[in-house]
Amino acid sequence: MVSKPAVTIHTDGGAAPNPGPGGWGAVLISAGGHEKEFSGAEGDTTNNRMELTAAIEALRALKEPCNITFFTDSEYVKNGITKWMRGWVKNGWQTKGDTPVKNRDLWQALHAEIQRHTIDWHWEKGHAGNEYNERVDRLATAAREALTGAPSEPDPVPAPDVAPDVAPDYEIAFRVSAGKNQAGGWAFRIVNAETGGIVHTLSGRSRAATASQLQIEAALAALEHVPSGGAVRVYCPSDYVYHGMTEWLSGWQRRGWKNAKGKPVAHRDLWEQLAAAAQDRRVIWVLEGHDEPAFARGLGKLAALAAQNG
Repeated sequence: MVSKPAVTIHTDGGAAPNPGPGGWGAVLISAGGHEKEFSGAEGDTTNNRMELTAAIEALRALKEPCNITFFTDSEYVKNGITKWMRGWVKNGWQTKGDTPVKNRDLWQALHAEIQRHTIDWHWEKGHAGNEYNERVDRLATAAREALTGAPSEPDPVPAPDVAPDVAPDYEIAFRVSAGKNQAGGWAFRIVNAETGGIVHTLSGRSRAATASQLQIEAALAALEHVPSGGAVRVYCPSDYVYHGMTEWLSGWQRRGWKNAKGKPVAHRDLWEQLAAAAQDRRVIWVLEGHDEPAFARGLGKLAALAAQNG
């Protein structure tokens, strides 16, 4: 039996803003060290769709079945292939909640391509100095800029990759209490998403002057207690953290941490830490609305006590 050729693939993709114009890039390396580069762009897309497109086009470029070592900096792509896809296929491309899989067209195209090959999938941290990851990032950026005709600054920290199809391992709720003398308190609770059992309940006091800053601190403290790579649903009691992480962050980063009016973003250091913590986990941000999760009860009192007592 003739063995399959060995190939190493690195891919990357992204949109700026997200959603918005996007680009993707791929490098294929044969066993003999021969390299090929591919890239492309779309005018209206998302980070996740560009990451998926990069993987699809890289595999389509192979003319015969191969043994592939595949590197991607997208946990959405890697986990979709290795953890979620089998269930999606079995369930007729529906999630566990019986809703259509997001980006189904691309997932189905990727599923068709992987049938030809033997693939060992690897996640690699983006923007961490890896030669080939940096290279495919540059390819994706150049393709996007060629499409739009205007260069854009790369995000200092990649925007969180929100994956709504993820079944969370954990759920988080938090509360804050703005106290007197520029001091306040926060409290959070983490529960096991499957059993509802409490994993952590923690409160703390801060010199934060505003409820907004306290909210970022609370969300950050909670996320840092979730294992890296874990899937977590975070319930936000107000829209500040929710909109910050789901809508505003990519624009702030693109503008060099300036808001839409050109002024420095308040609490930039905390936002950067929260973005980094979210990037290391699979986070679903949820705005609570009028109905708080049952496991959040009592957190307001804990936050108030923390503000008073320290």
